[in-house]
Amino acid sequence: MVTSYPLPDGFSEFDVFYFGSALLVEGLVGLFLNGLTIISFLKIRDLRTPSNFLVFSLAMADCGICMNATVAAFSSFLRYWPYGSDGCQTHGFQGFLTALASINFIAAIAWDRYRQYCTRTRLQWSSSVTLVIFIWLLAAFWSAMPLIGWGEYDYEPLRTCCTLDYTKGDRNYVSYLLPMAFCNLVIQAFTVLSSYRSIERKFKKTGQHKFNTGTPLKALLLSWGPYAVLSLYAAVENANLVSPKLRMIAPILAKTSPLFNPFLYALGNENYRGGIWQLLTGQKIEPPQTDKSK
Repeated sequence: MVTSYPLPDGFSEFDVFYFGSALLVEGLVGLFLNGLTIISFLKIRDLRTPSNFLVFSLAMADCGICMNATVAAFSSFLRYWPYGSDGCQTHGFQGFLTALASINFIAAIAWDRYRQYCTRTRLQWSSSVTLVIFIWLLAAFWSAMPLIGWGEYDYEPLRTCCTLDYTKGDRNYVSYLLPMAFCNLVIQAFTVLSSYRSIERKFKKTGQHKFNTGTPLKALLLSWGPYAVLSLYAAVENANLVSPKLRMIAPILAKTSPLFNPFLYALGNENYRGGIWQLLTGQKIEPPQTDKSK
């Protein structure tokens, strides 16, 4: 006999199915796109550069977000969280770890692009590896704090996935949220903004526009902005006053980031796109020939 679990407060059968389906699509499509980015880096020798290592690391973090979304989707179709309290803490930690790492890698890629286009400085392997390790350690530090009492992980309104608990809005939450957001979102958004503005000015001077410099920041704010606003709102007002369905939209939007990033940083990169094409078809894209006699 199949056990029937009650619907979460504020959600209908359609809502649960809709949010679960959205999480499943985000998880599976994101795993495919980022998995392609990862495999291409590992298989195609020409892609293994210090700058592309940042793109590879971003894809690794985004795969973690997609796995988190897939677990949440499975639980949504069950209509309950089947992994217990310890599973909720693990799910919250894993999701937060990969989300913070993803945001930091986006900023690192923006900084690296600024160096490439504005200062003509190439990233070295030692710097790239050091930066990747630092980002993972930084994300691990802030993600581990709720496990030891500074902040707290709890269920999302749908009660089929777990994240930072913003519903209490107490001193413990505020004291954790503000420095965490400053170190993992404010600085990163400023880095992305300032880097691409400098690149845009450089493109205008040279007349060569390699890519749309406004898209990375827009994608970052579209994905993570609503979640950031909700979290900051909870620091000054009772987040429970916001309807559960509206609160669920923020994490759903946040998990679209792994869908945007492969198009912005792998498929949107001529060199990386060529490597992916070579992986899929076995054909190497040769650079255009220049006439040396001119």
